[in-house]
Amino acid sequence: MLPDRSLSSILIKVSEINIMTIWINEQIDPSGLVYACIACCDLKMAEACHQNWQDNLTDKQKQEGWVANLRSVDSWDEVPVNALKLS
Repeated sequence: MLPDRSLSSILIKVSEINIMTIWINEQIDPSGLVYACIACCDLKMAEACHQNWQDNLTDKQKQEGWVANLRSVDSWDEVPVNALKLS
């Protein structure tokens, strides 16, 4: 008998995979270098940190090109090496 390859069975199999999302907050300077980086698995914590970083960027920093970036990855191997890991 051939394995079930219907879309619904594939979606069920994908939903059974335990994928960890890691949220990365980065402060990036005008030259594109990461100035600060914090990584965690808690979305609410990551969003609060991101909002704090956004709120604390001065108008001058924004004009100079400083940015606060929030992104996600699926593996700790993809987190920048200088990141502070929050549990």
